[in-house]
Amino acid sequence: MQNENIRPADTYAPLYFLVSLGTGGLVVTFFMWLMHWLPDSGRSVPLFEDILAAFSSGDLMRRTMIVIAVTGIAWFSFQNLRYLLWNLRNHLLWKKTEAFTRLRSTNAETQLLAMPLAMAMSVNVCFMLGMVFVPGLWSVVEYLFPLAILAFLAIGVLAFQQLGHFLGRVLVDGGFSCTGNNSFAQAMPAFALAMIGVGLAAPAGLSANRIVAGAGLVFSTFFLVAAALIGIIALILGLRSLLENGASIETAPTFSVFIPLLTILGILSLRQGHGLNEHFALAGSAADRLMLLSQFLSAQLLCLLLTALVLVRLGYFARFIIGRETSVGSYALVCPGVALAVMLHFWLNRGLVDAGLIVKFSISYWIISGLALLFQLATIWLVITLNRRHFGRPGK
Repeated sequence: MQNENIRPADTYAPLYFLVSLGTGGLVVTFFMWLMHWLPDSGRSVPLFEDILAAFSSGDLMRRTMIVIAVTGIAWFSFQNLRYLLWNLRNHLLWKKTEAFTRLRSTNAETQLLAMPLAMAMSVNVCFMLGMVFVPGLWSVVEYLFPLAILAFLAIGVLAFQQLGHFLGRVLVDGGFSCTGNNSFAQAMPAFALAMIGVGLAAPAGLSANRIVAGAGLVFSTFFLVAAALIGIIALILGLRSLLENGASIETAPTFSVFIPLLTILGILSLRQGHGLNEHFALAGSAADRLMLLSQFLSAQLLCLLLTALVLVRLGYFARFIIGRETSVGSYALVCPGVALAVMLHFWLNRGLVDAGLIVKFSISYWIISGLALLFQLATIWLVITLNRRHFGRPGK
């Protein structure tokens, strides 16, 4: 029986990096407000100057939106970096324990890739902080893009080192338990590599330097392909074991992992498309973007239905979200809420609006935006609930 004087977070596990990841994702959801609801500045992303100009000339509703968005970005960025540092510190201590050694001899070793996943998200968060709060950032951004590429590549090296240790062990020595693989936990490496890839695609879509953009295109393509291949393998292996052994309630949240993975790959593809258009005159049409985003969103909705079916049948929410039990794996449920909110914004603005199917700021526009806001608010509630249960005072 759990000691009532010990918080669940006092027993460290690498999946606690998902706390940092989830709060970083919420930064993105607030950034979507500024990206899509401010007047068009002619740039792909909103900057400090654009936000200040919109606030100065806007009505009460626009000013309120900007204040909420900027506050949300600042608060969740703080939480993202705070929990990243907390995890890095505790991870170093945990590596010296027997629990770390045991984990590296099981299927769960791929959980270690939650660290590069969270680190890559935090680099993205730092860029958003710069765009929102640093005046004149764009005057020096071309010097920052090469540094960002190096940072993401360094995180990529770490990810491949961890993945290489796992694959080297199971492919040479064996020991991978197909029976115990009744989840999609093995998709964690794909998630991490995709997050690194979408970061590398940012210079491809935003840099005015052809060489820097080209480097971003090439490197992000490598991580895109790696993430897609590993994701497909994880899907096949997981489905095979699930059909034979059924789902485990502790690992059931991993059913949702493909929802954020698809959002990341979708954004990566959009950034690459923008870079190809700007530097190589290979423009994709609005119809192409609409179809691409609709296909990604359709796959996500199917994954959402499957995840909901399994979680409801297992009674997961009653036990681990509003019940008395806790599981660090519950933080995996933060990612799909963020992913669907972000994907709906892109599908609406870069798909439906650009293709001329919906008029921006019409009633239909706000209905779909409202769905994105519902996912965002539900995710914020989930983060608050889980943090209180895992990090709150014992007995509370």
